[in-house]
Amino acid sequence: MKRTTASPGISFMALAVSFLWIKTYIAYKVNFNIDIENWRQELILFINPLSFLLLIFNVSLFLKEKWKNVYVLLMSSFLTTVLFANIIFYRFFNDFLTIPVLFQTSNMSDLGSSVTELVNPADFLYFVDLLLLVVIKYIKPAFLASPEYTGNKKVFLLATSGLFCFNFGLAEAERPELFTRTFDREILVKNIGTYNYHLYDMVLQSKSSAQRAVADGSKLAEIENYVRANREVPNEELYGIAKGKNLIMVSMESTQSFVINENVNGKEITPFLNRFLKESYYFNNFYHQTGQGKTSDSEFIVENSLYPLGRGAVFFTHSQNEYRGMPEILNEKGYFTASLHANNGSFWNRNLMYKSLGFKRFYDINDYQVHAGNSVNWGLKDKEFFSQSIAHLKEMPQPFYAKFITLTNHFPFLLDERDRSIDEYHSDSKTLNKYFPTVRYTDEALRQFIADLKASGLYEDSVIVIYGDHYGISENHNQAMGQFLGKEITPFESVQLQRVPLIIHIPGQEGKTISKVSGQIDLRPTLLHLLGIKTSGTIEFGSDLFSRGNLELTVLRDSSFITKQFVYTRDTCYDKRTGQLTEKTYCEPFIENAKQELDYSDKIIYGDLLRFYGERNQKISK
Repeated sequence: MKRTTASPGISFMALAVSFLWIKTYIAYKVNFNIDIENWRQELILFINPLSFLLLIFNVSLFLKEKWKNVYVLLMSSFLTTVLFANIIFYRFFNDFLTIPVLFQTSNMSDLGSSVTELVNPADFLYFVDLLLLVVIKYIKPAFLASPEYTGNKKVFLLATSGLFCFNFGLAEAERPELFTRTFDREILVKNIGTYNYHLYDMVLQSKSSAQRAVADGSKLAEIENYVRANREVPNEELYGIAKGKNLIMVSMESTQSFVINENVNGKEITPFLNRFLKESYYFNNFYHQTGQGKTSDSEFIVENSLYPLGRGAVFFTHSQNEYRGMPEILNEKGYFTASLHANNGSFWNRNLMYKSLGFKRFYDINDYQVHAGNSVNWGLKDKEFFSQSIAHLKEMPQPFYAKFITLTNHFPFLLDERDRSIDEYHSDSKTLNKYFPTVRYTDEALRQFIADLKASGLYEDSVIVIYGDHYGISENHNQAMGQFLGKEITPFESVQLQRVPLIIHIPGQEGKTISKVSGQIDLRPTLLHLLGIKTSGTIEFGSDLFSRGNLELTVLRDSSFITKQFVYTRDTCYDKRTGQLTEKTYCEPFIENAKQELDYSDKIIYGDLLRFYGERNQKISK
């Protein structure tokens, strides 16, 4: 006769839940840099994995006996994979995975050494419990309860529901309006847990996917009014000073401002840039504003003067949108527009996105001679890239806009010994140690490129812009960064480390350092005004960097912001002069403004609102 009851023991489900709970909490403390301020936050962090795990594993209570343990084992494997993927992603990006990032699979074939560099042997300890579960499932030790033993289902469900509500109640009490005012994924994970966060991310994905379907042109009116109210008058002395000139822009991979005018092992890190900025306008308070899209996000910001998305890369998620990109505007003014990048055209979906932005030509890997001798890490070395690109520049009709994207200074910062001009730094961070030689290599490549421009006769007829695209050293290397900089890396200092170089060289203009707080979103209106092109008929959130009256407020994608006097990050206000904590009331006047800009930009992208812009202008003109 078939048994209907069994003696109690430790259930297979309880073992699986315990293993996952313990290793998730270990990951929180060891692999994720989650800031804990009090015992309540620690309690929330401790229980939040359990509230989800009990919910998802309780499904096994309603399955047939032969499928109960199979379900538990499969779910354990899946959630372990999710946890491990987050650990690897966080190790470099200091962020958590989102659904849009998971769909960026076309990039995976190019990641290669970057992923292997991020995996540590100790990481495989996170999979040991799965092996134990498989062994336990098949040997059925005496302490294991039979699959048919489920105890009291009602008690399980009530306990699970109670814990779930307790977790979310504590989270809401500790962080009011958690789901409506939070851009920072770390805050979400800290309060609701990694797995619940991914459920929430699925809700956000569904919501964002629906926004385009219900969007109409009327939603643009409020955004247009906001943009007009905040638009500044261009600097009369510099407006149109470079009219008719070529525009050459270089995006420096992973280059942060802390390397400028600094030495390592007694040698300059960027000797060429240190000289070149003295002949140019140099902005030393210029911040990158990228999100999960990194280099592609910086391109998106610069070309559109819009913010990137908080989740995923716009280049992937919304490449078919209607944009009013800088290449399209310059095309209308008689420019030839091109982007040059010696990588696969499909990487970051550039081959599709560039068409939406208006580029006439994309010089990709097929336009370069690439082989093992002139390549390292992610592809063609920067010196060879610039050298081969001169021929492409010479064939372009003038005036032209040419954008270059460098590669060599990319994580994991690999470089052949023969190409090193400075030695590695000495710290506990291999990543930071290897960073300086590759930065120096790119600096030398730029020196060669400028010399070639002069030899080709293009130098005097071109505005040359050099800027950093995003950080190269994440917060996971703060201890080593503190050693190099000689100070503790606080949240305030972490924001300051988001500064990247911006150098604008204008023929006939003397060099000058400008300390105005600014960001990548300000670059497009600045350049268009230098070329004598009005921007009053466009929607953009940036301001002309040479304008004398614009508000110094730079908003980062995680909703941190910087003003002339304050830095706001992680719900905390800092005095910019001293770096010390100050009253939050000083930052409050800017908090809503920062949130509003990000919200407006998100609405434009998710709703594809710029497809209605020309239509609205036609109706207004009538």
